[in-house]
Amino acid sequence: HVQLVESGGGSVQAGGSLRHSCAASGDIYRTRYAMAWFRQSPGKEREGVAAIDSDGSTRYADSVKGRFTISRDNVTNTLYLQMNSLKLEDTAMYYCAAEKGDYCYPLYAEFWTFWGQGTQVTVS
Repeated sequence: HVQLVESGGGSVQAGGSLRHSCAASGDIYRTRYAMAWFRQSPGKEREGVAAIDSDGSTRYADSVKGRFTISRDNVTNTLYLQMNSLKLEDTAMYYCAAEKGDYCYPLYAEFWTFWGQGTQVTVS
């Protein structure tokens, strides 16, 4: 099993930037895992934002390409999401996710097994 703890959410004005972190622990030290960020707004389904595999290959949702950057530190087992040029529609609860394997899984929630507790981002 993998435990995920997010940090870095908050409130920001449109056009501003925020950086999320997700600290992973548990089985991730012994097995290769892909990691991802999802978000969910009230009344909407959970939406994939970006994913990255153990080798650094990435995929992004079209809505965040060119604005958000996903990265990871495999030494500290920390996942990051740098969010720039934030828009009102980026307001959501942001979740870190992990899945065992070498593949950069698609940005659909059913592909991901382990989830963090979420951290709120509010853009005004």
